[in-house]
Amino acid sequence: MEISRRNAIITGAAVLAAGGFAGAFLLNGRSGEVAAAAAESVPIADLMQAGPLGDQVLGSEKAPVTIVEYASMTCPHCANFAVNVLPKIKERYIDTGKVRFVFREFPFDPVATGAFMLARCADKDKYFPMIEILFQQQNKWAVREPMEPLLSIAKQVGFTESTFKECLANQKVLDGIEWVRNRATDKFKVESVPTFFVNGEKVNGAVSIDEFDKIIQPYLKS
Repeated sequence: MEISRRNAIITGAAVLAAGGFAGAFLLNGRSGEVAAAAAESVPIADLMQAGPLGDQVLGSEKAPVTIVEYASMTCPHCANFAVNVLPKIKERYIDTGKVRFVFREFPFDPVATGAFMLARCADKDKYFPMIEILFQQQNKWAVREPMEPLLSIAKQVGFTESTFKECLANQKVLDGIEWVRNRATDKFKVESVPTFFVNGEKVNGAVSIDEFDKIIQPYLKS
């Protein structure tokens, strides 16, 4: 199991490096633009059902606005959001009790799956720090040979080589991540990343902080 899992990750990285997944992150054929999802929404009760591994959440349960993001660790637009936009949302809305942010795994390739598995295997309070480091250093590990750079990053949050290998062979963690991805596809029609749901309203694409301001503010005024 461990050998096949590691080989799958390595194979996925080779395809990624060759450009095989590049088109997966273009929205309606336009990189970096927002694909509006006018009138698309999902029931909040359905959306807020957590997966087998539980949700990873920032912010207060009492916040009037809930943002759910589906992302892939090898997605450049997802990395840009995590590094450049989310910190501003956190400062303006999450830390002030206005927004609850839920981050969910939607891996598009085996390398992204492996990265998510490592974040899930980290101590609970290190999930978001691990995700942050992985997005910040995406160009270092989303490569043809991902294992060594991933191990190096994992060691920064407390992994040993042994626990690193054990994590990538953990079927329960893998199944939990796949459950979230499959439910997002089947029930919420998530097809590209990043995909956001703001109080149930679907928004696809590389959304800037100014665009998020326009989406969030009406909910705060109502």
